[in-house]
Parts: sequence; structure tokens; C-alpha cells
Amino acid sequence: MRVVLAEDLFLLRDGLVRMLEAFDFEIVAAVESGPELTRALADLEPDVAIVDVRLPPSHTDEGLQCALAARRARPGLPVLVLSQHVEQLYARELLADGTGGVGYLLKDRVFDAAQFVDAVRRVAAGGTAMDPQVIQQLLSRKAQDKPLGKLTPRELEVMELMAQGRSNAAIAERLVVTERAIAKHTSNIFAKLGLPVSDDDNRRVLAVLAYLDRG
Repeated sequence: MRVVLAEDLFLLRDGLVRMLEAFDFEIVAAVESGPELTRALADLEPDVAIVDVRLPPSHTDEGLQCALAARRARPGLPVLVLSQHVEQLYARELLADGTGGVGYLLKDRVFDAAQFVDAVRRVAAGGTAMDPQVIQQLLSRKAQDKPLGKLTPRELEVMELMAQGRSNAAIAERLVVTERAIAKHTSNIFAKLGLPVSDDDNRRVLAVLAYLDRG
């Protein structure tokens, strides 16, 4: 799997390269600035881009803006964002086109190599990898929304886990209930939010995230 990595801190960038190569990823470019990232994404057409939000020269949202521009040029380009903070605006921009292959992880909450590698592979395959704190922030922003207010506490819990990319079986295991109970909860969630029901895990995640992105 071909990866473009953008991270301006040398030690972190070098560590990520070594870790990913140990798991048989091909790092076709490891860059430290926005202009370098733009060129790498355009010229190398990777299977997935791993991008820090803040890159030189602006040190604001340079990395994400480069990735978003690359997704406009190549719809569906898988992008996994790494950030030190939950930045709702960036998360909303990333999720806005609803094409899949997106992730948003917080650097200090990635606890082991297996967790990170699983997230990279999931995003590269067109799935989602969202840190729970990002989902909680988006849910909090929608807390006053009337349809969301119709959800029960359990349905909100299921919705948060669904938005993280978990299957019904994984949610059932996490909440220690039956898979049938989770299926009923998800059906109720989609009905209350006016979203089309889907058996495809990634499509239902995108539906939930698209709803959270409204407004």
C-alpha cells in the first residue's frame, strides 16, 4: 500500500515512517510542508495520505487544505488526519463530500502501532477512523438540534460508536447486549434522523457523519 506522509516534526515523521514500513506499507513520500504535500499527492497518487493539520509555511490548516484540494482533484482520495486538538471546522470540511476514506485521529490518543495501522488500512479501504473525542465534539455541537434531542441516551451511545466506524457486532460486544438489540437501535436512529437505512457499515457511518455536519 502506497502512502504519502506529511508531518513537520522530524522525530515523529521518522518514527511513523519506520513503523509503517515495519507493517509493509510503502512510503512513497514523507514531507514536512504544504507545498511538498501538494506536489506529492498530485504526482504520486498514493493509496492513502496521512496528514498533519498544521504544516509550514502557514502552520495553520496548511496540511488539511492541501489534502482537501487533492480530494477535489481526485475524489475519494483516502485521507487520515493527525492532530493535537479536536478542530471541528477541519473535521466538518473533511467529511463534507461524503465520499468515504476519511479519518481524524488525535496524536496523543493513539496508544499503539496496531491501533494506528488498523486505522490507516481502514481509511485506505474507503472506511472511516474517527477518534471518539471528535465524534463527541460533533455530537455536542448538535446537542440542541431537535431531531438529535429525540434520541434516547442509549441511542446516542450507539450513534457515537457507529460514527467511529464500528459494526453492529462490535457495538453489541462493547455495550454487552445482543446484536439484534443494536440493529433495533440503529434502525430507530436512522428513522428519527430521517436518514436512509443501510446495511453497509461505511455508508451508514457517512450518513451519521453527514447529519452531524449539518449547519
